[in-house]
Amino acid sequence: MDFKAPTITEMMDLSHTIAAPLFEGKTYAWEVLGDIKDFILKLGPTLPKDEFDNPKEGVWIAKDADVFDSAYIGAPCIIDHGAKVRHCAFIRESAIVGKGATVGNSVELKNVILFDDVETPHYNYVGDSVLGWHAHMGAGSITSNVKADRKNVVVHSEPPIETGRRKFGAILGDYAEIGCNAVLNPGTVVGSHSNVYPTTGVRGVIPCNCIVKDEKTIVEKK
Repeated sequence: MDFKAPTITEMMDLSHTIAAPLFEGKTYAWEVLGDIKDFILKLGPTLPKDEFDNPKEGVWIAKDADVFDSAYIGAPCIIDHGAKVRHCAFIRESAIVGKGATVGNSVELKNVILFDDVETPHYNYVGDSVLGWHAHMGAGSITSNVKADRKNVVVHSEPPIETGRRKFGAILGDYAEIGCNAVLNPGTVVGSHSNVYPTTGVRGVIPCNCIVKDEKTIVEKK
């Protein structure tokens, strides 16, 4: 069964991201994916110099962020106040890491927005995705952002939505919980306060306040 895709305002509190202006005038969160790079390059130079370091071209890191020396920070990138970027994290490009967010050991980010307090703590791949406030990805869970046939991603909702994007991982609403070693297939949308059980493969839309127990079992929280 396909569900209606939630809009930005139905699944995310935009007061918890430095990227809030990027979402203005858009209906669905994936509509921002093509604009993240330019947004960072425009916003970065305006950030307060007494609050953010600019260690290399296109990279801005809050002075109170905790970034391990072994982490790779590619441009463009903004790492906001109080964020933690741990040992051997690999931030490739076009990433916004929100206030208090965690990017853990061996985590790879590419073309993403992590809202404030997001946790990607252990061995996660997050590409072409948006993770809402307090969203959490368990160890080893990943976003798969390219279809096997390399065709554009369609969000399997009611009705289906053509995104026009060849690369699109997942959208997680506020407080979404993804279990260990789960795989979010291209174009997955998980509503706010929903949970995905460990080792589950997910596609399409998961409504807000639901539990995904396996690929065919989705129940509403009581």
